[in-house]
Amino acid sequence: MTALAPGTMVVSCQAGPGNPLDSPAAMALMARAAEAGGAGAIRANGPADIAAIRVVTSLPIIGLHKLGDPAGVFITPTYEAAAGVVAAGADLVALDGTLRPRPDGQPLDRQIRRIHDELGVPVLADVDSLDAGLAARDAGADLVATTLSGYTAGPTPTGPDVELVRRLAARLDCPVVAEGRIRTTEDVRAVCDAGAYAVVVGHAITDPTDITARLVSAIPARR
Repeated sequence: MTALAPGTMVVSCQAGPGNPLDSPAAMALMARAAEAGGAGAIRANGPADIAAIRVVTSLPIIGLHKLGDPAGVFITPTYEAAAGVVAAGADLVALDGTLRPRPDGQPLDRQIRRIHDELGVPVLADVDSLDAGLAARDAGADLVATTLSGYTAGPTPTGPDVELVRRLAARLDCPVVAEGRIRTTEDVRAVCDAGAYAVVVGHAITDPTDITARLVSAIPARR
């Protein structure tokens, strides 16, 4: 069970604290715009945003809930967080699938098993490495995404982790989803050529502040 068709473009409709678009109504509009452009699924954070998006689209929603310390496991860290996003209308649950300890002390396989058994939805594991991807699949994840590559240790690369997509696709018997720093059509083609089943794009579509800042930085300084 995946709930995502192969070749799906997933648009991540999220806005963090301080972003002028940080509201359920704004994210619902973003989701409508993404669907109009051809998106096949939406990724969204928190029950309020998910519920608002569910009202305006029938596309599959990958739901997550960011809770706790952003330096640790905070993407849907508990079963209760997963239950909340499913109740709000999510069709899949995204969660942290790294090898880091979980805040509730429970093993990843227990959380995934409860989501399958009690909520009846697929699980997408956000990972940062090949070892984490293999472990997440062994724990029962239905899909594995490269979402956290470059965000758990060391410097953050400027582009997508195409090599991790390639290595995961070669080793896993489940769909591999490319996510993280995908900004251009060339990036999309590169991760698809590496074996991505689906592609998630966030800031490059739904964060006007980030888009503006990147374009402004390209203007030559004038004296």
